Order: sequence, then structure tokens, then C-alpha cells
Amino acid sequence: MERVKGLTTGLLARDLPAYLSALRSRPETAGEDLGVTGYCMGARIAVRAAGTDPGVVAVGGWYGGGLVSDGPDSPHLALSTARAAFAFGHASGDRSMPPAAVAALGAAMSEAGLTAVNEVFPGPHGYSMADTSMYDEESTERHFESLRTLLGSTLATR
Repeated sequence: MERVKGLTTGLLARDLPAYLSALRSRPETAGEDLGVTGYCMGARIAVRAAGTDPGVVAVGGWYGGGLVSDGPDSPHLALSTARAAFAFGHASGDRSMPPAAVAALGAAMSEAGLTAVNEVFPGPHGYSMADTSMYDEESTERHFESLRTLLGSTLATR
């Protein structure tokens, strides 16, 4: 958890442009538009990427924790400058993203006029990790289908 807490908004603001530039420099990346996806804390990073770079046109977030907080640097506040389409698959009973936070995230995306899916899947935080006791096959398959739909609708036509 020390590393998780050490990944500050300031460090992300400094590092995200370099990460996204590196993705764009790959020969298999066509054009400027990117899709990003994140699991757990990676979902927060993906949301911030979309708020930082208008070329991020698709964001998938899976059992992301802490996407909404009362702090001035809450990840959901980055949605106001994003232009991406979003797909979120939260875990039921996830203490890091309770129902009120899921609803607030949905409201923020709606307020920003974003295309978004904001669902709660059965299973615990970490449901896609097949080598752990948290694995939930139904939620894993639902998240893959949601991600395929998101990427197919945003990047396949570019």
C-alpha cells in the first residue's frame, strides 16, 4: 500500500504524458487516439489519462477503487475535461467503491455529457484475477464483453 499511496496526482500529471507518448510511438498504434484500461488503482490512472489527454477516447475501469472522493484531486473531477467513452465494471460490495460513489461517478459522467456504462458486477474486488480466491467467472466474462464493445465502438472505426 505504500507504493499505492505514493502515486500522487502530481506524479501522474508529470508521468502520464510520457506514458501516452510512448504508446503513440509504437508502430502498431495508428493515429493519435488511444484506449486505456485499468484494474483497481489502474482505473484511477486511466480516468486521469482521459482528463489529461483529449486523444484518450476510450477508458475501461474494472473494480476501480477510490474513483470518487471528497478531495480536490478526486479522479472523478477529471471527467469534466475528458472526451472519452467510458465503461466501468465495479465489484459488488467493494468497500473502495460503495454504491454512493458508483452513483456519484455516474452522475459526473452524465453531467459531463460522456458516453458511459457504469455497472456493478457480482463478485469481489479483483474478480478478474483467475489465480486468486476473488475470481468470479461471470464478472470476468462480463468485463471482457464490455471492454470489447467499448474498444470496438471507439477505436475500430478510426
